[in-house]
Amino acid sequence: MAKKKINHISKNSEKFLEKYLNTASPTGFESEGQKVWLDYIKPYIDSHIVDTYGSVVGVINPEAKYKVVIEAHADEISWFVHYITEKGFIYLRRNGGSDHQIAPSKRVNIHTDKGMVKAVFGWPAIHTRRGGVKEESPKTDNIFLDCGCGSKKEVEALGIHVGCVVTYEDEFMILNKSNYVGRALDNRMGGFMIAEVARLLHENKVKLPFGLYITNAVQEEIGLRGAQMIAERIKPDIAIVTDVCHDTNTPMIKKIVEGDLSSGKGPVLTYGPAVQNNLLKFIIDQAKKNKIDFQRLAASRSTGTDTDAFAYSNMGVASALISLPLRYMHTTVEMCSKDDVNSVIELIYQTLFSLKKDQTFNYLK
Repeated sequence: MAKKKINHISKNSEKFLEKYLNTASPTGFESEGQKVWLDYIKPYIDSHIVDTYGSVVGVINPEAKYKVVIEAHADEISWFVHYITEKGFIYLRRNGGSDHQIAPSKRVNIHTDKGMVKAVFGWPAIHTRRGGVKEESPKTDNIFLDCGCGSKKEVEALGIHVGCVVTYEDEFMILNKSNYVGRALDNRMGGFMIAEVARLLHENKVKLPFGLYITNAVQEEIGLRGAQMIAERIKPDIAIVTDVCHDTNTPMIKKIVEGDLSSGKGPVLTYGPAVQNNLLKFIIDQAKKNKIDFQRLAASRSTGTDTDAFAYSNMGVASALISLPLRYMHTTVEMCSKDDVNSVIELIYQTLFSLKKDQTFNYLK
């Protein structure tokens, strides 16, 4: 199948993406990122919902009987301040699946009521790690922050206390004109892509016969919690979830375990118990019809994404997962292909456009 070359990303869209990715949105503290996202989509929606824990939903055609969700999650992995030593070093607990092995020498922001405090992950110099002695690897109980203070009292005077959240300061960049790189592409790229779908629907004056709920959910990284809550509130008929999956064509990844997926080869469609087969077939048909290359992935008991939360809510919601191949997940240099981003946007857009033809969704049964 000849790949369809698509470019939906405008200069203004890319400016939004950079601002959105550079705004910290750690699990449980997503509000600043959510404000950026909502401000961007407001011109393209009729109304919006903000729930108790901060999931945000832009709604198009809210009076319609049938409801379709397109969804991403808004939170990024981070750390919590857990213990401050008398000498002013700070030990941490994970908030989500933060990778302890990448931490040493990273720069971070500690979020306090007094504002942002800069710090670094310290690590013993190579000169002090003597030959012949087995070197210690970074672990959650030996990595620590240094914010340039000499005592616990000095640290606390900066506003730092147990429970303060810590995020990496690494920011967005474009690599070789064709790849987006930064922290938190998992999964604010999803939030970006569904926002672009809303923009395209508005600019192309597409009138949907169903309600569209563009959903940016919180707290996915600690167990799909935001999706669980918002699914009960919306009670959709269909949920199309977008998240990231692994590009398995980088070194040190076993394809026999992780599958064969690659950046630049299109969206990834998942097979698994939580994925409603007729909806998946419908999406595949749209990909073929519109000459959008796609890849396939088999899940086991669960997809590990918000798809599971929607699928098993409200006595069962027809759900599907469209994933973006990502390199170096849960690091500060997550990387994805700009072509893949465009293709995910196009596939969701074409799927919604085709759903117009059968607003009763009988084909799902």
